[in-house]
Amino acid sequence: MSLSLDQISIRQVRGVSALKEGELHAFGIFTVKDLLEYYPFRYEDYRLRSLSEVKDGDKITIQAKVMGVPVLQRYGKKSRLTCKMMAEDWMFTATWFNRHFLKEQLASGREIVLVGKWDQRRMQMTVSESEFPDQGAWRSGTLQPVYSVGGKITQSWMRKTMGQALVQYGEMIPEILPQSIMQKYHFMPRKQAIMTIHQPQDTREGQQGRERMVYEELFLFQLKMQAYRALNRSRMDGVVHTVDNKTMREFVRSLPFELTDAQKRVELEILQDMRSPYCMNRLLQGDVGSGKTVLAAIALYGAVRSGYQGALMVPTEILAEQHMRSLQKLFEPFGISVALLTGSVNGRKRKDLLASLQMGMIDIVVGTHALIQEDVFFRQLGLVVTDEQHRFGVNQRSVLRRKGYNPDVLTMTATPIPRTLAITAFGDMDVSTLSERPKGRIPITTYWVKHDMMERVLGFISKEIDQGRQAYLICPLIEESEKLDVQNAIDLHIQMQQAFPHYRVGLLHGRMTPAEKEEVMRAFNENEVQLLVSTTVVEVGVDVPNATLMIIMDADRFGLSQLHQLRGRVGRGEHASYCILIADPKSEVGQERMNVMTETDDGFEVSRRDLDLRGPGDFFGTKQSGLPEFRLADMVSDFAVLEKARDDASQLVGDSSFWTSPSFDGLRDYLQKEQIFQGDLVD
Repeated sequence: MSLSLDQISIRQVRGVSALKEGELHAFGIFTVKDLLEYYPFRYEDYRLRSLSEVKDGDKITIQAKVMGVPVLQRYGKKSRLTCKMMAEDWMFTATWFNRHFLKEQLASGREIVLVGKWDQRRMQMTVSESEFPDQGAWRSGTLQPVYSVGGKITQSWMRKTMGQALVQYGEMIPEILPQSIMQKYHFMPRKQAIMTIHQPQDTREGQQGRERMVYEELFLFQLKMQAYRALNRSRMDGVVHTVDNKTMREFVRSLPFELTDAQKRVELEILQDMRSPYCMNRLLQGDVGSGKTVLAAIALYGAVRSGYQGALMVPTEILAEQHMRSLQKLFEPFGISVALLTGSVNGRKRKDLLASLQMGMIDIVVGTHALIQEDVFFRQLGLVVTDEQHRFGVNQRSVLRRKGYNPDVLTMTATPIPRTLAITAFGDMDVSTLSERPKGRIPITTYWVKHDMMERVLGFISKEIDQGRQAYLICPLIEESEKLDVQNAIDLHIQMQQAFPHYRVGLLHGRMTPAEKEEVMRAFNENEVQLLVSTTVVEVGVDVPNATLMIIMDADRFGLSQLHQLRGRVGRGEHASYCILIADPKSEVGQERMNVMTETDDGFEVSRRDLDLRGPGDFFGTKQSGLPEFRLADMVSDFAVLEKARDDASQLVGDSSFWTSPSFDGLRDYLQKEQIFQGDLVD
């Protein structure tokens, strides 16, 4: 049996020494397969041009004839070589730096190919590379790949080695895509696609190779998701919640407000999942203040009434306390016990709480990361809800799942991702979207002003507070250091105390202890503090209905999603609310962000524009969200391909022949290698 490319060490490629092998390891290249899938990120164009069609400053390749006598000037160790050249009917000067040895070779009348930058005004060319056709031309007339290189690996070595690998192993590149898909899109064979990406004859061919490989990357990613999902469904080993409609209706009627149509729709989706025999894995996304928490409460109520326990994990203690209070209020009439487990709960109190949880005396526990510590056990965990899921790594979420035997999972986020992108990116989750706001919510008016209008802003704060309202003032974000952030907040706090001697001005920042933060938030909540100066710690979910004014300093330093989250802290009561962005953005992107914020307060629209401005890697914070990093594909610019790949993968996985027919052996092997079939590895 012959070895496959992922079993052949990179040392087997001619010209790869032990030293170079070590350097390649740094790029994640260990096998021949790794090398061949290390794609260039752009191309240098060495195709010959005519001087009649080039523009000033272009980088060009031309063929010329040596006309004059070369002149060499030396400056210490450096040198400059110039020589008159003729191309077509044009006479110009070619200049080389530190290439003194060429002087001997520039014989009058000899043909030469020059690559360099064209200066139209002076009729001269600064040459970066040159070659003599009579020595056997090596690349004029081609596109040359440009790879990410560094250390002792140079561009030309990489090109040569890649060419060598293709010569030795190109014929062994296996086809992965099924025949049906190859025919449907008229794709070039995989072998040819990989070769043309590394050595394209022309731009069109390179493009076709890239299209084929982008599709393959996205298709394999989707296949993994869909297979995992199909497997999850077929296992039928999830928790079946048996709560009846009458019991649920009773609880929904007891809520202090009526559900919107969107909430009713999502409630049905969630309950349907909970009653089914497979594990629910649902992403609930809704804009700030669209009423996600209520749906979490309905789901938790359903779990408890079916005889199970529920857990709600949130990123901060302030938020955990707030959720606990609101759940207690909703559940009290029904005799359901809610407990709080955060880092600040310790000693005897923690011991008792853990014992009650394990014995099943606590129905619902709300907490932070403290929930996933090793000594936390449930009697029967049936539902896990995580809020602001992008703040928890994939692993933290799966640890909480393992606290029960395949509990249902509901994940909530207020970072609205355009629905189609969410369905596709989180292919193993079902996605529910809350698009409408609860009745009676007054839209928030947003203004963007420059720093020189600060006096007027202070007047506006005064006016709101005199009417009995409260305001947030968010300090500018200093990326480099939390220490500076805190110092900034302290300085701003002192300025505000001087500006408003008759009001109480509070301060909130990341270096305070949880107890101190809690105390400040309590005082703000009860209107003992009228103006709260804060760093972005306030961004997540704190609810103060009387606060009507959100002022953000240097707003252009924040991302759009973050600005939108901060704005969502006001507008939670019955009074008109305002968000004021203070910024003098230097960049176009900064200005565009300010425009987006003043034009719309719809989170889905904000996130769509954010995607346009930033691209998906930043948008999802790839490191955080567990989204895949692709070699060639890009989730936003290749989105149309991503959707096709999703539909194709879903159709294939649903077809019984996929699991048995020899023509899909390659894809099944791929899934096997990706360890899809080993329990919880894909979360």
